[in-house]
Amino acid sequence: MLEPLWIWGILGLILIALEMLSGTLYILWFGIAALGLSLLTYLFPALATAWQLLIFAALSLGSLAIWKQFYRRERDDSNIGQSRGEEIGRTGTITETVSPKQNGRIAFAQGVLGSREWVAIANEEIETGAEAVITAVEGNRLRVSRKTAQ
Repeated sequence: MLEPLWIWGILGLILIALEMLSGTLYILWFGIAALGLSLLTYLFPALATAWQLLIFAALSLGSLAIWKQFYRRERDDSNIGQSRGEEIGRTGTITETVSPKQNGRIAFAQGVLGSREWVAIANEEIETGAEAVITAVEGNRLRVSRKTAQ
């Protein structure tokens, strides 16, 4: 049977290899904790299994919590191939009534972000046939507002 030193070392390497496949940075901390425990069992070979499991859990969750505390993901605005904000201000025609409680649809003479018709959301009721202006892109929907006379 393998010694705990090798079990923890192999587990750590497997977890780090899985992390390289996933790229999430969550499994990494468990792999590092397992490698750390492998070193600890090398230094203290008589460490009981219950203590090993407790230390592994503490190292894993502690390092994960510390990482989450300091890791601030930058806002992901990477719309590859799209100019940022170019669609804001474009005018279209409401084809299905939109209100704060109900999504509608908006159509454009020329395509916006690759499509001529989109699901529209709004903070006000806009009737079918009215012109509306894009104020934001929210996922796969366009936030619109009623076009005001200029």
